[in-house]
Amino acid sequence: MASNERGAPGGGRPAADDRSAYDYVSDDVARPGLVEDLRGLVDGDVRFDTYTRQLYATDASAYEVTPIGVVFPASTADVSAVVEYCADRELPVLPRGGGTSLAGQAVNEAVVLDFTRHMDDVVDVRPDDREATAQAGAVLEELNGLLAPHDLKFAPDPAAGDRSAIGGAIGNNSTGAHSLKYGKTDAYVEECEVVLADGTVERFGEVDLDAVRERADADSDDLLERIYAAVRDVVDDHGDEVAERFPDLKRNVSGYNLDRLVDEAADGSVNLARLLAGSEGTLAVVTEATVSLEPVPNTKSVTLLTYESVVDAVSDVTHVLEHDPAAVELIDDTLIDLAGETAEFEDVVALLPENTRAALLVEFYAADDAEGKAKTADLVADRVPGEGGVAPSGDRFAFDALEAHDDEERATYWKLRKSGLPILLSRTSDAKHISFIEDAAVPPEHLPEFVTRFQEILEDNDTFASFYAHAGPGVLHVRPLVNTKSDADLEAMVDIADRVTDMVVEFGGSVSGEHGDGRARTQWNRKLYGDELWGVFRDLKTAFDPDWLLNPGQVCGDVSMTEHLRFDPGYDFEAGFSAALNWENENGFQGMAELCHGCGGCRTSQDAGGGVMCPTYRAADEEITSTRGRANMLRQAMSGDLPDDPTSDEFVDEVLDLCIGCKGCAKDCPSEVDMAKMKAEVVHERHQREGASLRDRLFANVDRLAALGSATAPLSNLAPKLPGARAVLEKTVGIASERSLPSFQRRTLRDWFEARGGSEVPAASAERRAVLFADTYTNYAHPEIGEAAVRVLEAAGVHVDLADNTDSGRPAHSKGFLEKSRGVAESNVAELDPLVRDGWDVVLVEPSDAVMFQSDYRDLLSGDAVERVAENTYGVLEYLDAFRLDEALAFDAPTRSLAYHGHCHQKATKKDHHAVGVLRRAGYDVDAVDSTCCGMAGTFGYEAEHHAMSEAIGSILVDQLDDSSGDLAVAPGASCRTQLEDMLDERSRDAGRVVPEDRESPPTPVEMVAAALRE
Repeated sequence: MASNERGAPGGGRPAADDRSAYDYVSDDVARPGLVEDLRGLVDGDVRFDTYTRQLYATDASAYEVTPIGVVFPASTADVSAVVEYCADRELPVLPRGGGTSLAGQAVNEAVVLDFTRHMDDVVDVRPDDREATAQAGAVLEELNGLLAPHDLKFAPDPAAGDRSAIGGAIGNNSTGAHSLKYGKTDAYVEECEVVLADGTVERFGEVDLDAVRERADADSDDLLERIYAAVRDVVDDHGDEVAERFPDLKRNVSGYNLDRLVDEAADGSVNLARLLAGSEGTLAVVTEATVSLEPVPNTKSVTLLTYESVVDAVSDVTHVLEHDPAAVELIDDTLIDLAGETAEFEDVVALLPENTRAALLVEFYAADDAEGKAKTADLVADRVPGEGGVAPSGDRFAFDALEAHDDEERATYWKLRKSGLPILLSRTSDAKHISFIEDAAVPPEHLPEFVTRFQEILEDNDTFASFYAHAGPGVLHVRPLVNTKSDADLEAMVDIADRVTDMVVEFGGSVSGEHGDGRARTQWNRKLYGDELWGVFRDLKTAFDPDWLLNPGQVCGDVSMTEHLRFDPGYDFEAGFSAALNWENENGFQGMAELCHGCGGCRTSQDAGGGVMCPTYRAADEEITSTRGRANMLRQAMSGDLPDDPTSDEFVDEVLDLCIGCKGCAKDCPSEVDMAKMKAEVVHERHQREGASLRDRLFANVDRLAALGSATAPLSNLAPKLPGARAVLEKTVGIASERSLPSFQRRTLRDWFEARGGSEVPAASAERRAVLFADTYTNYAHPEIGEAAVRVLEAAGVHVDLADNTDSGRPAHSKGFLEKSRGVAESNVAELDPLVRDGWDVVLVEPSDAVMFQSDYRDLLSGDAVERVAENTYGVLEYLDAFRLDEALAFDAPTRSLAYHGHCHQKATKKDHHAVGVLRRAGYDVDAVDSTCCGMAGTFGYEAEHHAMSEAIGSILVDQLDDSSGDLAVAPGASCRTQLEDMLDERSRDAGRVVPEDRESPPTPVEMVAAALRE
């Protein structure tokens, strides 16, 4: 097995593993020398190992198909070589972007071409021409980031734009909430470089129709001439049928894009690049695309129209459309109820007027604020009756409206609209909201009857769904609750899809208005378009791909919606061990292991998405380092899809080792997949079976080591500085020699506190009483931070005492020693609960230790005592902010602007904003950096095999701090400050600069608040 060292010293993107030990090819597709041949043909990576194949067996849909292998091409020449080689050997090929497809079109038994690793560049931006050229793997939001300085954008805005690739957008003919203004991707595709089914490289764009007819030859040996013949036949022989049978909708991505082809042909030319839009990789492989751009609107305004029922809301859509909005989005009663039960959205739901059971979010584009306000005012005047107003017969009116004109207010309403999918996909039960008929489209005037009859179909099948999303163009996202592990529910799936398709055809709609055909909807295209056009689709497919090797089965093939499901009646899950932690969700540990639905939110880059998740993916750009990759692999190991036991050395080292426990997935993942907690379970079980390394045991017991180091200081601080000492540590224990080690103080925080006689604020006159838990780092290594915390708390009128213990259990917990961390938790709760019941609060300096009390203790223990302690535990500045204690403080802050990096555990529990608020009220100018984990992650960055990955993650943070408006980096976490100090020193050395002795180390926010106190 390859080493876990995934990068070169000095940081940067870690190199890919050499997975040559896993050149496994399944027996049914094995070809002698396949892997060796492909590696000899391409400059990119070729991986046919079991792990990689399973990583690419799923996308964001309900389906799972193990591929033959995966190639990461580095150039169009690589793609051409792979396609030609596979064509000669009759091997299917599947081009893939971010794997965010919802209908299963991104999984197949094929050689997968992943464009997002190497072929992801924006090649050229030409603002004067309003055009840009990008490789197929370029992420849409990163493209738009480059266009932003020119006030331009690639207009289609799919919800997954922060991880969707331009090639995938073309393959799906993607669009988004603003399709009323912008239409679909096909309207913006000007030219494509493509690889045809025989490996030929062509450039498709606009071509004169007469030239197509002249070169058309159905019997030619030239593949392009046969393609021209098929295009000619569509236009000349089937144009009338296309005009009659294709839905007259802004949103139709079912079947091949023949309506656009025929419409353009009427003007004497066709654009074959646009024919590829929506073809799902079945006609040709797009390697590069030139797209046209749209100006970014000057400003926007939003109105939230409220209704007493979903039918009332959708009945009003046609009237709202008369006002020329940019977007009209539906929010239904199911979504409103679910959102109101979540901490994240309950405040937003509280804004809605009483009796709101549905809402339409209407957005306008405007030249300025005055125009935006005028547009919303006109809409409200038209659609919300005044006092005593009477609706004309047959009209449905909103009963109230909310308006939003500034960025924050608009974001609040959009947040409510976008809350739908995360809430629906957070179920850990066997029944899940499945994407199989969720984006049928009908003309907006038919929406009331469509919704009513759809609900009847759901009731007939004893299930329900939420109705939300793009009401303006007639596309409602409807995901019925279905248990695909049940034969009866599979029958219900087919019945629902069949009857809804009949209704769609009746209304002149489409079975897919956004997410494509794939495995979920291909079988319904024949019913939608009729036998003639079904035959035309297949003839076109054959002309482009004579042997049907490009993503076979999709669009006009033979895939079935109930085959190759990720969970089916034959699915079996066996963890192989009993969970050691509390799992309050339905189905417990299994429910969490099966929760990831594959949306790829963990694959966002810092530039595209921000947030915490997933730092190792951002550094390595490898699917196995994403939360999706790890979660799927864990589930597959426990369901028998992988040969390895999840506690085996191989699985833990390859799949779980680089999960750094940042907890970002528990916040940023739409389904809140808690990978850190699942890893703790698996590593704990591994320790139970196999034992643990010396280094892991040392790190788990760091509180004892720190106490010893403090007792023997300053001698203990000299040992690591002896010549060769660090090299010995790396060789014997595995601690990276490049890392600076903590220095211990002889006088601890407890020594200082006792020497001063305890708190200087008498308990009797105190505003509040707080027991400060002096964690290991604060007590033994940096007591001055604890002293600052005490001074700040006392200045706010708090009587302070210190807890007896210094070990929170975090070190043991993070290394998977759950019995030890449970014992520590029990001890701390036993000490602190009586104090809490007596009115004391618990306050901690270190963020990870605070979150340990607030969150992880609930995973380890049950009962009222742990709940009381958790609910009454705070970080220092969280404490000040929660009770507004800093309002009693007098500040005279130094003139400093701060770049604030919040701790990932605080971000994961939505508590990082407290420090920012206090620092600003203290008088500092604070730039709160939207950063991921620092990469140190407790002890992770100290481990020799992880040092390069740690610095690769850290370099992302350092770059962000360099770009921030703050001139001083501030971070609450000890590991964050260690990482920043080491990396800043290293950058100075790499640049040939002498590291100054008086370099200002990143301070903690509590020290900055203490420094701002007026004497």
